[in-house]
Amino acid sequence: MQMQVSPLAQKLAQQLSMIYQEVKLNESVDELATSLITLMHIDANALPPEPFCNHWTEEDVVLITYGDSIIEDNCPPLQSLHCFLDESIGSSINSVHILPFFPYSSDDGFSVIDYSSVNESLGSWQDIKAISEQWHLMSDLVINHCSSRSAWFDNFIKGEGQGSDYFYTASPEDDLSAVVRPRTSPLLREVETGKGTQFVWCTFSEDQVDFDFRNPEVLKSFVSIIRQYLDAGVKIFRFDAIAFLWKTIGTSCINLPQTHEVVRLLRTLIEHARNDAVIITETNIPNTQNLTYFGNANEAHAIYNFSLPPLLLNTLITGNCLYLKRWLMSMPPAQDGTTYFNFIASHDGIGLRPAEGLLSDEEIQILTTTVQDFGGKISWRTSDNGQQKPYEMNISLYDALQGTISGPDQWNFERFMCAHAIMLALEGIPGIYIHSMLGTQNDYQKLENTHHNRSINRHRWQVDALEKALTDESMHHAKVLSSMKNLLDIRIKQSAFHPNATQFTLHLGLQLFGFWRQSLDRKQRIFCISNVTDQPQLLPLSELNLIITESWYELITDSEITELTQELTLLPYQSVWISNKGHNG
Repeated sequence: MQMQVSPLAQKLAQQLSMIYQEVKLNESVDELATSLITLMHIDANALPPEPFCNHWTEEDVVLITYGDSIIEDNCPPLQSLHCFLDESIGSSINSVHILPFFPYSSDDGFSVIDYSSVNESLGSWQDIKAISEQWHLMSDLVINHCSSRSAWFDNFIKGEGQGSDYFYTASPEDDLSAVVRPRTSPLLREVETGKGTQFVWCTFSEDQVDFDFRNPEVLKSFVSIIRQYLDAGVKIFRFDAIAFLWKTIGTSCINLPQTHEVVRLLRTLIEHARNDAVIITETNIPNTQNLTYFGNANEAHAIYNFSLPPLLLNTLITGNCLYLKRWLMSMPPAQDGTTYFNFIASHDGIGLRPAEGLLSDEEIQILTTTVQDFGGKISWRTSDNGQQKPYEMNISLYDALQGTISGPDQWNFERFMCAHAIMLALEGIPGIYIHSMLGTQNDYQKLENTHHNRSINRHRWQVDALEKALTDESMHHAKVLSSMKNLLDIRIKQSAFHPNATQFTLHLGLQLFGFWRQSLDRKQRIFCISNVTDQPQLLPLSELNLIITESWYELITDSEITELTQELTLLPYQSVWISNKGHNG
């Protein structure tokens, strides 16, 4: 009698057939599907989650942090972070993205030596699980590459053992002219191995060696890793550098169909293991390419809104929202089951590839010059035609917003809060870098020590120094933290700020940037409007067509609007959230 194959196994086999259609396998796709189900410890007959289900609400806000962003003597950094979350953040944020917390050799964690261990200098799996019990935990799956100091790569050099066939190799004679990558370092690294001289593929650096997913054993290893992370309490997976996963000589080696299919396959496995788990793809690429990672609501649950940081920064330093407004009008609403992940600062720089086609070369030049004038650095990449082009701007967000194209001014704090008032109100889930919560400025000492541009925005706070900064009224840090928490506490109570609530762009000229949100049940409406200039601007309420039979409130100041025909004067960089429901939504 023929054994009946489960729908899950059938689906996985179909996906595997798509991935490996040009690869000769040592086992059938049916056998491989069964192996993946076993490695994931899931019931082959388990039912998938409801399609187009939103695993998020307006209460979801993610804090982005390194495990050692806050340190103190004689205490594991993960425990110091936990105390900070308890004592200083509280209920304002319900999710935490701890950047790679594994043993690593370079790139501040993104060159992983051992995926199964917690870096001893940070703490333990117990510390990770303790955080996951209070907050939704987001973790990186550094899936494109690993450290050249890993046991896997050691075995590659030996030519035997697990990992000996895990890495992608090519020949210097291959035509690699079409390859797209974000670095200027050599793509191929010459290595002497037990099998002779080989040239390993290094998309990012010679210490970060790319995997060869043509070998299904690599896929199996990562499925086991995912299972371990789920068991440790991870709910949200950030697929790091996923766009570069699959390589085919003679192509661009970015966004290939097999890469998209791998995302779909891993989603199938993850959502059968935990039906409220979320996958976010990290694809720092032009906007139109980035959108493809939604698939048909069957790939990433969320995609990083990479175009937002450079466009919003451009808006606030020029006092003109033309490009930000154009982009927002062009963005398709995320269908149910998907959403955007909004951020304006992170451990990386402010990427410029996502601004390509949205900002002109002249606008990008003005932007990079201004950032350099404010103490920032520019990282470069090699374009298709061999030209050096700016890849990202490295600067703390607080310092990036210290002035305009005319230079520094007195509106640093107001401009910084305006940026967050805009970001927090947009369609999607907001992610806030810990250094934005604290108003951290450029770390020139760390930059000097590491000689890596990204270090400028990866400060480590000593607990004593942080406590002093948060109690010294002459410093801005306490004011930033208090104001950010106030905005968050308002946001998470508004149903119109659900990540999938309706959004329309308002037409209020180029000095006022505005959009309208409406809750899924259509009961709450919020007009989100910001003055993006250093001069007062008039907002005629009559242009908003507020329904006169309803009461209207300005949520940020918690005040009622009694006259719907009046003109509001918005001070430089002031934001208003005008709602038909009061402060508590």
